[in-house]
Amino acid sequence: MKNIVVIGAGTMGNGIAHTFAQTGFKVNLVDVSNEALEKGLKTITANLDRIVAKGKLTEEQKSSTLANISTFTKLEDAAPNANLIVEAATENLDLKLKIFRQMDELAPENCILATNTSSISITKIASVTNRPEKVIGMHFMNPVPIMKLVEIIKGYSTSGETFEAVYEISKNLGKTPVEVNDYPGFVANRILMPMINESIETLYNGVAGVEEIDTVMKLGMAHPMGPLQLADFIGLDVCLAILNVMYDGFKNPKYAPNPLLVNMVTAGKLGVKSGEGFYDYSESKKAEKVSKMFLPK
Repeated sequence: MKNIVVIGAGTMGNGIAHTFAQTGFKVNLVDVSNEALEKGLKTITANLDRIVAKGKLTEEQKSSTLANISTFTKLEDAAPNANLIVEAATENLDLKLKIFRQMDELAPENCILATNTSSISITKIASVTNRPEKVIGMHFMNPVPIMKLVEIIKGYSTSGETFEAVYEISKNLGKTPVEVNDYPGFVANRILMPMINESIETLYNGVAGVEEIDTVMKLGMAHPMGPLQLADFIGLDVCLAILNVMYDGFKNPKYAPNPLLVNMVTAGKLGVKSGEGFYDYSESKKAEKVSKMFLPK
């Protein structure tokens, strides 16, 4: 299994492509526009430069990694020889179902179809294909080249053979794969998102400010990043989408998104990606300045 296709050149997609390519796999990176692909390759190159600067990669290895990546704007051109396709598009059910129908139609019969979804049912995604036994979840963590965890999620029909193949390829990437069953939010987000939502609830109710909440969790619970800063890093729109999936899946009010989160997403305050969320990123990508919306009046 040496030929990998990654769909989506955004944050997760370019990170997944980088990781496979650096490990020696041939990667076809697919997105809808050349502009998106160029931006993705620019990010991969910058990340490789940082690794080289730290002495953990040679210039030759960097060049080899980049040479392992080819770019395409059409899946039909990228998929004919694929052994594994990893979909890393936006966390939107309708979009993912559309992509998986295309993947199923265009990929070789023995190709495994994986999704990087952080919350959507693998069984649901697999249901629109003619190969549900070959559909599986590979939930990488951001930033992909650095984070070791991969949640390997089995759908209702995922075969043992498919699971073992993806488990082994994850280990070959230097990752730590963890077997997870197909329930809303899986493990990582089923635990993380209610914590983030409760942190927003705490802010919403005036219990403490943004920095105070994050400081308590960093110093009191030994978290490397406060929950509000982490929400900004993930993207508040992504947090909202995941909470909605869990709320729809469980019908339990504890997963209902806080109104403040809903309003911030509606207003386009999405965190780092938009330049403002709970913190202001207009001058720095680090959470050094609380958004003016949350400063004392």
